[in-house]
Parts: sequence; C-alpha cells; structure tokens
Amino acid sequence: QVQLVESGGGLVQPGGSLRLSCAASGSVFRALVMGWYRQAPGKQRELVAHIRSSGSTNYADSVKGRFTISRDNAKNTMYLQMNSLKPEDTAVYYCNSAPAIPSAWGQGTQVTVSS
Repeated sequence: QVQLVESGGGLVQPGGSLRLSCAASGSVFRALVMGWYRQAPGKQRELVAHIRSSGSTNYADSVKGRFTISRDNAKNTMYLQMNSLKPEDTAVYYCNSAPAIPSAWGQGTQVTVSS
C-alpha cells in the first residue's frame, strides 16, 4: 500500500516560483511511474507531469518549459519545481502513480497564483 503526502504549496505572485514535494511510503515507490496532477475549481483533475523510475519525464503542453519534475528514489520523494507561474496554474496539486492508484490520493497542496 502506498501513502502519499504533498507539501510546498502556497500563495505566489504571477511569475513566481514554488517547489512541491511528495513523500511516499513503501518501497514500491521506486518501481512506479509517478506523476503530478492538479485540479482547478470546476475542472477535472489532470496529469501535468510524470517521471519514470529511470528519470525520463513527460509534461503537459500547458506546463512544458516552466515545470520540472524530479525524484529521489533513495528518499522515496518526488518534486515539482514550478517557475513562471500563471494565474491559470491555480489548483490543488496531487501526486500519485501514473496511472493513478485510486486508494492512494492524498489531501493535495493548494497553489494559488495571484497578485
């Protein structure tokens, strides 16, 4: 069973940066493709980036060039560095495997981009 805890969200001005962290329990983390998802008010949850155990990555077009996903398998931790943030990045951000494990969703961390 995988348990996931997200942290690092907050309020930031447009153009600013934040770094999100995802702490995972369980050794299975190292074998999983892991992803960052977000859900804005009134919208469906979407996958914005994912990373394989090898370190190869993929990004949604909306965040490509601005967000960087990384992982530290020794620490069972994944990160999302978010730069050049825009108001449309405002959402609750979650981590999970890709595809997601339904029982593993955490509380998420709120990111608000506003002046």
